[in-house]
Amino acid sequence: MPAFDFITTGQQVIATEQAALETLKPFINQNFQQACQLILDCTSRVVVMGMGKSGHIGNKIAATLASTGTPAFFVHPAEASHGDLGMITPQDVVIAISNSGEAHEILSILPVIKRLHIKLISITANGQSSMAQFADVSLEIGKSEEACPLGLAPTSSTTATLVLGDALAVALLAARGFTAEDFALSHPGGALGRKLLLRVSDLMHSGDTIPVVQESTLIKDALLEISRKGLGMTAVVNAHGQLTGIYTDGDLRRTLDLELNIRTTPMIQVMTKNPKTIRPQLLAAEAVALMEEKKINGVIVVDEHLHPVGALNMHDLLKAGVV
Repeated sequence: MPAFDFITTGQQVIATEQAALETLKPFINQNFQQACQLILDCTSRVVVMGMGKSGHIGNKIAATLASTGTPAFFVHPAEASHGDLGMITPQDVVIAISNSGEAHEILSILPVIKRLHIKLISITANGQSSMAQFADVSLEIGKSEEACPLGLAPTSSTTATLVLGDALAVALLAARGFTAEDFALSHPGGALGRKLLLRVSDLMHSGDTIPVVQESTLIKDALLEISRKGLGMTAVVNAHGQLTGIYTDGDLRRTLDLELNIRTTPMIQVMTKNPKTIRPQLLAAEAVALMEEKKINGVIVVDEHLHPVGALNMHDLLKAGVV
């Protein structure tokens, strides 16, 4: 028995769903504008509902809205008719999803939603459907061929619905002036939150743990400071406590190559002058970018007067999961 050509079938599915998205484009129109404005003007939450595959897509749309600045959650229509309608207030906006626009579980609760004067946005493939007629704003995904060869499993239609939901969320994100930091506040866990929320001040060594020596300090004593603090470097300051240089493991190797006497040579002769520094309020991710760009393993954190207030190395950033 010859092997089934999975590759061709998979490529046909992608082509069919791409065609569905082309069908969707003309429906990003004035109705879409009205739906976005309705959600933007909402002083409460967006409630998304849908049955079956539309429900799964609705869950994703609600999650995307919530994570991009539009408070939203999903309510199952069947549960809504058995008490969960109490979760919806007159100040909310409801997005109801059904490809046919005739899902009876949703249609059965629409009269209650209208009676409570709750604004309703429908997402269907049929602008003449019962749901679309009930809605304050009707959004359409267009009628397109399903990728399923039987024409039964929701495929192209669910993809189009998901993309329409993304279009709503991203348009609203842009209208709100939503920033990466705002996004991080709803994603504090995991690598994303660490990269967008952690600041240098959260990770740096401070106080007595900062390796610091004077310009007049001898190399041998500076090495003791580096060893005690365990960061592979030390800040070098002048008589006013301002950073004038840095001395690292790499500088030590260069010192040994020059055959200098570590017992008599002061730091001012061997330190790296005017080193790269960073401010405590900057994002830890910016410290990573600086270290990678300059190919350095550590950086001194300074205030506006160039006084060392912290120290940070790549190991600290790796340990925190920023890298």
